[in-house]
Amino acid sequence: MEKTLKQDEIDALFQAARTSSPEAKTEIRARVVPYNFGSAGQISTDQLRAISMLNDLFARNLTHNLSAWLRTRLQVNLVSAEQITFNEFLLRIPEISYVCSVRLEPLGALSVLQLDLGIAPSVIDLLLGGEGQAGPLRELTDIEESIIGSVIEIVCRELTTAWQPVGLSFNFERRQMQTQTARIMPVTEKTLCLSFEVRMQESSGLLNLAFPAVVANTILRRLTGEWGGRRRHAVESRIRIEQTARNLVFGAALQLPSGRIEARELEDLAVGKVIRLNMAANTGAELRAGGQLLFHAQPVRLGPHRGARVESAAEIESGA
Repeated sequence: MEKTLKQDEIDALFQAARTSSPEAKTEIRARVVPYNFGSAGQISTDQLRAISMLNDLFARNLTHNLSAWLRTRLQVNLVSAEQITFNEFLLRIPEISYVCSVRLEPLGALSVLQLDLGIAPSVIDLLLGGEGQAGPLRELTDIEESIIGSVIEIVCRELTTAWQPVGLSFNFERRQMQTQTARIMPVTEKTLCLSFEVRMQESSGLLNLAFPAVVANTILRRLTGEWGGRRRHAVESRIRIEQTARNLVFGAALQLPSGRIEARELEDLAVGKVIRLNMAANTGAELRAGGQLLFHAQPVRLGPHRGARVESAAEIESGA
Protein backbone atom coordinates (compact mmCIF):
# COMPACT_ATOMS: atom_id res chain seq x y z
CA MET A 1 0.00 0.00 0.00
CA GLU A 2 1.46 3.32 -1.06
CA LYS A 3 1.78 6.08 1.47
CA THR A 4 0.75 9.57 0.40
CA LEU A 5 2.76 12.39 1.92
CA LYS A 6 1.02 15.45 3.17
CA GLN A 7 2.10 18.92 2.07
CA ASP A 8 3.74 19.78 5.41
CA GLU A 9 5.76 16.54 5.28
CA ILE A 10 6.94 17.33 1.75
CA ASP A 11 7.97 20.83 2.85
CA ALA A 12 9.90 19.38 5.79
CA LEU A 13 11.83 16.99 3.49
CA PHE A 14 12.81 19.81 1.11
CA GLN A 15 13.87 21.98 4.02
CA ALA A 16 16.07 19.20 5.41
CA ALA A 17 17.65 18.63 1.98
CA ARG A 18 18.46 22.33 1.55
CA THR A 19 19.99 22.49 5.03
CA SER A 20 22.29 19.51 4.39
CA SER A 21 23.39 20.62 0.90
CA PRO A 22 26.92 22.03 0.50
CA GLU A 23 25.55 25.28 -0.88
CA ALA A 24 23.54 25.86 2.28
CA LYS A 25 26.51 25.61 4.62
CA THR A 26 27.23 28.74 6.58
CA GLU A 27 30.15 30.65 5.20
CA ILE A 28 33.00 30.87 7.71
CA ARG A 29 34.82 34.14 7.68
CA ALA A 30 38.03 35.01 9.43
CA ARG A 31 37.62 37.40 12.33
CA VAL A 32 39.45 40.63 11.57
CA VAL A 33 40.64 42.81 14.44
CA PRO A 34 42.52 46.13 14.29
CA TYR A 35 46.30 45.84 14.66
CA ASN A 36 47.96 47.86 17.38
CA PHE A 37 51.38 48.99 16.13
CA GLY A 38 52.24 50.04 19.67
CA SER A 39 52.45 46.36 20.61
CA ALA A 40 55.20 45.67 18.07
CA GLY A 41 58.51 44.55 19.56
CA GLN A 42 57.03 43.49 22.89
CA ILE A 43 59.08 41.16 25.05
CA SER A 44 58.22 37.53 24.36
CA THR A 45 57.92 34.85 27.03
CA ASP A 46 61.28 33.31 26.07
CA GLN A 47 63.01 36.68 26.17
CA LEU A 48 61.45 37.60 29.50
CA ARG A 49 62.61 34.29 30.97
CA ALA A 50 66.15 34.88 29.69
CA ILE A 51 66.18 38.44 31.06
CA SER A 52 65.01 37.20 34.44
CA MET A 53 67.74 34.54 34.55
CA LEU A 54 70.50 37.04 33.76
CA ASN A 55 69.28 39.67 36.16
CA ASP A 56 68.64 37.22 38.98
CA LEU A 57 72.31 36.32 38.59
CA PHE A 58 73.20 40.02 38.68
CA ALA A 59 71.08 40.56 41.81
CA ARG A 60 72.75 37.64 43.63
CA ASN A 61 76.26 38.76 42.70
CA LEU A 62 75.57 42.37 43.64
CA THR A 63 74.07 41.25 46.97
CA HIS A 64 77.20 39.24 47.80
CA ASN A 65 79.84 41.73 46.62
CA LEU A 66 78.15 44.90 47.84
CA SER A 67 77.51 43.31 51.23
CA ALA A 68 81.19 42.36 51.48
CA TRP A 69 82.29 45.86 50.44
CA LEU A 70 79.97 47.63 52.88
CA ARG A 71 80.46 44.96 55.57
CA THR A 72 76.77 44.73 56.26
CA ARG A 73 73.75 42.72 55.18
CA LEU A 74 71.71 43.88 52.23
CA GLN A 75 69.49 42.27 49.62
CA VAL A 76 69.05 43.07 45.92
CA ASN A 77 66.00 41.66 44.13
CA LEU A 78 64.69 41.99 40.57
CA VAL A 79 61.32 43.78 40.74
CA SER A 80 60.29 44.10 37.09
CA ALA A 81 61.43 44.02 33.45
CA GLU A 82 59.20 45.94 31.04
CA GLN A 83 59.18 47.99 27.87
CA ILE A 84 58.13 51.61 28.31
CA THR A 85 58.86 54.89 26.56
CA PHE A 86 61.78 56.95 27.80
CA ASN A 87 59.35 59.69 28.81
CA GLU A 88 57.54 57.25 31.14
CA PHE A 89 60.91 56.31 32.63
CA LEU A 90 61.75 59.97 33.23
CA LEU A 91 58.41 60.57 34.95
CA ARG A 92 59.23 57.80 37.45
CA ILE A 93 62.51 59.42 38.56
CA PRO A 94 62.09 61.21 41.92
CA GLU A 95 63.03 64.87 42.14
CA ILE A 96 65.97 64.08 44.44
CA SER A 97 67.76 61.13 42.89
CA TYR A 98 71.12 59.96 41.55
CA VAL A 99 71.00 59.60 37.75
CA CYS A 100 73.98 58.73 35.59
CA SER A 101 74.78 57.68 32.03
CA VAL A 102 76.30 54.27 31.36
CA ARG A 103 78.01 53.52 28.05
CA LEU A 104 77.31 50.11 26.54
CA GLU A 105 80.20 48.64 24.58
CA PRO A 106 80.78 47.51 21.88
CA LEU A 107 77.50 49.10 20.73
CA GLY A 108 78.60 52.58 21.80
CA ALA A 109 75.10 53.46 23.03
CA LEU A 110 74.12 55.16 26.28
CA SER A 111 71.75 53.81 28.90
CA VAL A 112 70.42 55.55 31.99
CA LEU A 113 70.92 54.25 35.53
CA GLN A 114 68.95 55.75 38.42
CA LEU A 115 69.43 55.09 42.14
CA ASP A 116 67.07 56.27 44.88
CA LEU A 117 68.96 58.45 47.32
CA GLY A 118 66.95 57.02 50.19
CA ILE A 119 69.72 54.45 50.72
CA ALA A 120 72.58 56.94 50.23
CA PRO A 121 72.84 58.06 53.91
CA SER A 122 73.14 54.45 55.11
CA VAL A 123 75.80 53.62 52.49
CA ILE A 124 77.80 56.74 53.24
CA ASP A 125 77.56 56.22 57.01
CA LEU A 126 78.87 52.65 56.63
CA LEU A 127 81.80 53.69 54.45
CA LEU A 128 82.72 56.47 56.89
CA GLY A 129 82.90 54.02 59.79
CA GLY A 130 79.31 54.26 61.09
CA GLU A 131 76.64 51.62 61.60
CA GLY A 132 74.59 52.46 58.52
CA GLN A 133 72.08 54.82 60.10
CA ALA A 134 69.40 56.26 57.83
CA GLY A 135 69.27 60.01 57.25
CA PRO A 136 67.10 62.66 55.64
CA LEU A 137 66.61 62.70 51.88
CA ARG A 138 68.77 65.51 50.48
CA GLU A 139 71.20 66.35 47.70
CA LEU A 140 74.71 64.93 47.92
CA THR A 141 77.88 66.85 48.68
CA ASP A 142 80.89 66.44 46.39
CA ILE A 143 82.48 63.87 48.72
CA GLU A 144 79.22 61.94 49.08
CA GLU A 145 78.72 61.98 45.31
CA SER A 146 82.18 60.48 44.88
CA ILE A 147 81.27 57.71 47.34
CA ILE A 148 78.01 56.89 45.52
CA GLY A 149 79.99 56.94 42.26
CA SER A 150 82.09 54.09 43.65
CA VAL A 151 78.90 52.14 44.35
CA ILE A 152 77.73 52.71 40.75
CA GLU A 153 81.06 51.41 39.44
CA ILE A 154 80.52 48.19 41.41
CA VAL A 155 77.01 47.95 39.95
CA CYS A 156 78.39 48.36 36.41
CA ARG A 157 81.06 45.74 37.04
CA GLU A 158 78.47 43.20 38.20
CA LEU A 159 76.21 44.07 35.25
CA THR A 160 79.10 43.36 32.88
CA THR A 161 79.71 39.99 34.56
CA ALA A 162 76.03 39.00 34.43
CA TRP A 163 75.51 40.16 30.83
CA GLN A 164 78.66 38.51 29.53
CA PRO A 165 76.64 35.91 27.53
CA VAL A 166 75.41 38.69 25.22
CA GLY A 167 78.83 40.36 25.00
CA LEU A 168 77.76 43.64 26.61
CA SER A 169 80.04 45.79 28.78
CA PHE A 170 78.73 48.50 31.15
CA ASN A 171 80.98 51.52 31.67
CA PHE A 172 80.03 54.22 34.15
CA GLU A 173 80.34 57.58 32.40
CA ARG A 174 79.18 60.46 34.65
CA ARG A 175 76.31 61.74 36.74
CA GLN A 176 73.57 63.54 34.84
CA MET A 177 71.34 66.33 36.07
CA GLN A 178 67.60 66.07 35.53
CA THR A 179 67.66 68.52 32.61
CA GLN A 180 70.53 66.64 30.96
CA THR A 181 68.95 63.19 31.31
CA ALA A 182 66.16 63.98 28.84
CA ARG A 183 68.78 64.61 26.13
CA ILE A 184 70.36 61.16 26.29
CA MET A 185 67.71 59.65 24.01
CA PRO A 186 64.40 60.76 22.43
CA VAL A 187 61.53 60.90 24.92
CA THR A 188 59.39 58.75 22.59
CA GLU A 189 62.05 56.02 22.38
CA LYS A 190 60.84 52.63 23.59
CA THR A 191 63.21 51.39 26.30
CA LEU A 192 63.78 48.16 28.18
CA CYS A 193 63.47 49.13 31.84
CA LEU A 194 64.87 46.90 34.61
CA SER A 195 64.01 47.66 38.24
CA PHE A 196 65.79 46.25 41.30
CA GLU A 197 65.05 46.76 44.98
CA VAL A 198 68.04 47.37 47.27
CA ARG A 199 67.04 46.66 50.87
CA MET A 200 69.32 47.46 53.82
CA GLN A 201 68.74 47.22 57.57
CA GLU A 202 67.80 50.88 57.96
CA SER A 203 66.64 51.88 54.47
CA SER A 204 65.65 50.69 51.01
CA GLY A 205 65.37 52.08 47.49
CA LEU A 206 65.12 51.24 43.81
CA LEU A 207 67.86 50.82 41.25
CA ASN A 208 66.48 51.37 37.70
CA LEU A 209 68.20 50.84 34.38
CA ALA A 210 66.81 51.91 30.97
CA PHE A 211 68.22 50.53 27.68
CA PRO A 212 67.52 52.32 24.38
CA ALA A 213 65.55 50.42 21.72
CA VAL A 214 68.56 49.63 19.52
CA VAL A 215 70.33 47.97 22.45
CA ALA A 216 67.18 46.26 23.72
CA ASN A 217 66.49 44.67 20.32
CA THR A 218 70.08 43.47 19.99
CA ILE A 219 70.31 41.89 23.42
CA LEU A 220 66.82 40.39 23.19
CA ARG A 221 67.75 38.61 19.95
CA ARG A 222 70.97 37.33 21.51
CA LEU A 223 69.14 36.27 24.66
CA THR A 224 66.57 34.30 22.72
CA GLY A 225 69.30 32.46 20.83
CA GLU A 226 71.47 31.87 23.90
CA TRP A 227 68.91 31.08 26.57
CA GLY A 228 65.56 30.58 24.91
CA GLY A 229 66.68 27.77 22.61
CA ARG A 230 64.94 26.85 19.43
CA ARG A 231 61.20 26.98 19.34
CA ARG A 232 59.66 23.58 18.90
CA HIS A 233 56.34 23.37 17.15
CA ALA A 234 53.79 20.75 18.09
CA VAL A 235 53.57 17.75 15.77
CA GLU A 236 50.20 18.90 14.42
CA SER A 237 51.50 22.41 13.73
CA ARG A 238 54.60 21.09 11.95
CA ILE A 239 52.51 18.79 9.75
CA ARG A 240 50.16 21.64 8.91
CA ILE A 241 53.10 23.91 8.00
CA GLU A 242 54.59 21.20 5.77
CA GLN A 243 51.28 20.64 4.00
CA THR A 244 50.89 24.37 3.43
CA ALA A 245 54.45 24.62 2.11
CA ARG A 246 53.74 21.91 -0.47
CA ASN A 247 51.06 24.13 -1.98
CA LEU A 248 53.44 27.05 -2.53
CA VAL A 249 53.91 28.03 -6.17
CA PHE A 250 57.36 28.73 -7.61
CA GLY A 251 58.30 29.98 -11.02
CA ALA A 252 59.98 27.18 -13.00
CA ALA A 253 61.81 27.22 -16.33
CA LEU A 254 63.53 24.71 -18.61
CA GLN A 255 66.29 26.60 -20.36
CA LEU A 256 69.67 26.26 -21.99
CA PRO A 257 72.73 27.07 -19.91
CA SER A 258 73.75 30.71 -19.97
CA GLY A 259 76.32 31.74 -22.55
CA ARG A 260 77.92 34.81 -24.11
CA ILE A 261 77.36 36.29 -27.56
CA GLU A 262 78.80 39.34 -29.20
CA ALA A 263 76.85 42.57 -29.30
CA ARG A 264 76.99 42.73 -33.10
CA GLU A 265 75.01 39.48 -33.31
CA LEU A 266 72.27 41.00 -31.17
CA GLU A 267 72.39 44.12 -33.32
CA ASP A 268 71.86 42.08 -36.51
CA LEU A 269 69.00 39.99 -35.12
CA ALA A 270 66.10 39.48 -37.53
CA VAL A 271 63.23 37.06 -37.95
CA GLY A 272 64.49 33.74 -39.27
CA LYS A 273 68.14 34.32 -38.41
CA VAL A 274 69.98 31.59 -36.48
CA ILE A 275 72.40 32.55 -33.73
CA ARG A 276 75.27 30.21 -33.03
CA LEU A 277 75.69 29.47 -29.33
CA ASN A 278 79.08 28.46 -27.98
CA MET A 279 77.95 25.06 -26.68
CA ALA A 280 77.76 21.52 -28.00
CA ALA A 281 74.69 20.36 -29.90
CA ASN A 282 73.97 17.65 -27.32
CA THR A 283 74.09 20.06 -24.38
CA GLY A 284 71.14 19.41 -22.07
CA ALA A 285 68.79 22.00 -20.67
CA GLU A 286 68.61 23.19 -17.09
CA LEU A 287 65.51 22.91 -14.92
CA ARG A 288 65.32 25.88 -12.56
CA ALA A 289 62.75 26.69 -9.85
CA GLY A 290 62.73 30.12 -8.29
CA GLY A 291 65.95 30.85 -10.18
CA GLN A 292 67.71 27.94 -8.43
CA LEU A 293 69.30 25.25 -10.64
CA LEU A 294 67.88 21.89 -9.54
CA PHE A 295 68.30 19.33 -12.35
CA HIS A 296 69.68 18.76 -15.81
CA ALA A 297 66.81 17.74 -18.07
CA GLN A 298 65.62 17.37 -21.66
CA PRO A 299 62.50 18.94 -23.19
CA VAL A 300 59.77 16.40 -24.01
CA ARG A 301 56.14 16.36 -24.99
CA LEU A 302 53.59 15.29 -22.39
CA GLY A 303 50.25 15.06 -24.15
CA PRO A 304 49.24 18.56 -25.27
CA HIS A 305 51.85 20.12 -22.96
CA ARG A 306 55.59 20.60 -22.85
CA GLY A 307 57.51 18.71 -20.21
CA ALA A 308 60.98 18.13 -18.81
CA ARG A 309 62.58 14.71 -18.47
CA VAL A 310 64.94 14.84 -15.48
CA GLU A 311 68.30 13.26 -16.22
CA SER A 312 70.57 14.16 -13.31
CA ALA A 313 70.65 16.32 -10.20
CA ALA A 314 72.66 19.52 -10.33
CA GLU A 315 75.06 20.78 -7.71
CA ILE A 316 73.61 23.58 -5.61
CA GLU A 317 74.93 26.90 -6.84
CA SER A 318 76.91 28.82 -4.26
CA GLY A 319 75.30 32.10 -3.14
CA ALA A 320 71.87 31.09 -4.45
